[in-house]
Amino acid sequence: MEKAIVIALTGLGAFIGLGLAALGAALGDSQAAAKMLEGTARQPEMAGKLFINMLISIGLIESVPIIMVVIAIILVFANPFAAMF
Repeated sequence: MEKAIVIALTGLGAFIGLGLAALGAALGDSQAAAKMLEGTARQPEMAGKLFINMLISIGLIESVPIIMVVIAIILVFANPFAAMF
């Protein structure tokens, strides 16, 4: 019984973490894109540099949910907490 509760709560925590990571990445991506568009509107000659910097930033921002997916997979399929019970 206790092992089932631990597994259920671990799964719930993994999915909540995934949701928060996706939300944070979406907000970060939108801010990076908005600032790039704002910078391009102010200085059109810097559009190429701003675009490259935006792509690098978005790539780094998107690494957080990918890492969270790996953590969630570990928690769901190779649960280290369930081995305690």
